Amino acid sequence: MTKTMTKTQLVAEVAAEMGADRKTAAAAIEALASVVARTVTAGGTVTLPGLGKMTCRERPERTVRNPQTNETLIKPADRQVRFAIAKALKAGINA
Repeated sequence: MTKTMTKTQLVAEVAAEMGADRKTAAAAIEALASVVARTVTAGGTVTLPGLGKMTCRERPERTVRNPQTNETLIKPADRQVRFAIAKALKAGINA
């Protein structure tokens, strides 16, 4: 398997794992991505069993520095997506 998997390769692998055709696998991947994006955007948390947990966290307003000019700026509050890897996956990677 390659280090970087393209969407086409992912669809082929999922189709083989499911024992289904590529069209069904592509629809399943698109549906999963849509549900995860919608839930996290709304501020919820999605747990992907065996992979990890995806959440959206609020970041407060903060002071940042422009490295080129050394100018100090105020960055407004924003939101950031965070993914915490599941212990089982982490253990498998480090084994």
